[in-house]
Amino acid sequence: MLTKEKKTKIVTDHRVHPADSGSVEVQVALLSERITALTKHMVAFKKDHSSHTGLMKIVSQRKRLLIYLKREDPARYEKLIQKLGLRK
Repeated sequence: MLTKEKKTKIVTDHRVHPADSGSVEVQVALLSERITALTKHMVAFKKDHSSHTGLMKIVSQRKRLLIYLKREDPARYEKLIQKLGLRK
């Protein structure tokens, strides 16, 4: 679970402009953090099927956002995956 402080830090690190709170970069960063936390949970609780379903939904949502960003602005996409350490 993301605490308010952690969420605020992620938003400030990935925002495009000072008033930004919902750009694709911010959304993908927040989803990536949730995926990391749920993955750790799944290692400890292998039979938690409802959490596994939620994890798959979050992964799919992040994938759709990344596809959108890659289509609309490939430079921002490359910068984001480098910053988050996704792929390769």
